Amino acid sequence: MLCVMAVGLYAYSEIAENEIAKVESAVQKTEQTTIPLKVGAERMEVYLPLLQGKNVGVVGNQTSVVKQTHLVDTLIKRGVSVKKIFTPEHGFRGTADAGASVNNGVDEVTGLPLISLYGKHKKPTPDDFQGIDVIVFDIQDVGARFYTYISTMHYVMEACAENNVPCIVLDRPNPNGFYVDGPVLKLANQSFVGMHPVPIVHGMTIGEYAQMINGEKWLANDVKCDLKVIPCEGYDHTVKYKIPIPPSPNLPNMQAIYLYPTLCLFEGTVMSVGRGTDFPFQVVGHPQYKDSTFFFRPESRTGASSPLYENKKCYGKDFRTYDVSKIHSLDISIWKEMYKKYGGNELFFNRFFIKLAGTPDLQRSIELGLSEEKIRESWKQDLDLFRQIRQKYLLYKDF
Repeated sequence: MLCVMAVGLYAYSEIAENEIAKVESAVQKTEQTTIPLKVGAERMEVYLPLLQGKNVGVVGNQTSVVKQTHLVDTLIKRGVSVKKIFTPEHGFRGTADAGASVNNGVDEVTGLPLISLYGKHKKPTPDDFQGIDVIVFDIQDVGARFYTYISTMHYVMEACAENNVPCIVLDRPNPNGFYVDGPVLKLANQSFVGMHPVPIVHGMTIGEYAQMINGEKWLANDVKCDLKVIPCEGYDHTVKYKIPIPPSPNLPNMQAIYLYPTLCLFEGTVMSVGRGTDFPFQVVGHPQYKDSTFFFRPESRTGASSPLYENKKCYGKDFRTYDVSKIHSLDISIWKEMYKKYGGNELFFNRFFIKLAGTPDLQRSIELGLSEEKIRESWKQDLDLFRQIRQKYLLYKDF
């Protein structure tokens, strides 16, 4: 697929003007008073009228809740005709392993058909959309380019555009939405863990990101999705939002979520990031790592059925006490230290690293031992350009 990064025209999709005014008013009021945060799914008075008399498909998972109740159950109780559920990586209940195939099936609670949007079937087909008048997308993202929910959203929007089905995105805050950092993906390295020319940390909510996909014409053949974003209330990009429900099995808490943009790059190396432990994405290690003062032992469990180095001692670093309150950028020092101290016989990097980094430059910089300043300078120009483009699609006060 060819994606073109173009500055393009200012695009807010087709959100009603009065809704934009409400968000702008809410942003202004936050300077004097605190507005209770409401995610898009809670603003039913805005989007329920758009679903009346329509056959609805919902793209969601375990994070798709209104208060304490799943969105699908909420819609059905409100008389909405939900016909199908589409589910991303990790499945509708969020228990599948990362990268595991998720089969189609039936939701055990509602009896509705479940259509997996992962594995070989990442994009809805015309048959999947048969009898569907509108799609509602509601998934909690974590704000990293390689977290695949935004890739699923891309394919859903593309299928909606091709089949003349409107798409409503119920926005949710970005827990890593308070900074922007990292190398910008080069399209030669495009994959499901990186589809767009954005940095590792893009600093956008999933609704803002949907607008960027549409506005920058990143959908195939320049198609444009009939998109509506239902914004959050009481949120801006200075807020460090705490996710109430883990978005996937291996991001169990906020410590992992804040560390994820930095530590996920080790998935492209010989190192384990703690899948198969009680603290995934809070440790990094390898059986032959030189420093043996700390170790962990991965074991098979839900969400990590065959973890890397299963039942073996992995020596490395413990980041459970890392001060995440000070995070404002990717921690390059971790990459450099782990590479320097690795003592095994295997090559440290594998092919997946470049897909995660989005460019071969980062691997070369680490191998050459370049300083943190030099590495950060290598992506500054592209990052500055991205920041300019990003501004066009923001719905909330920026950091």
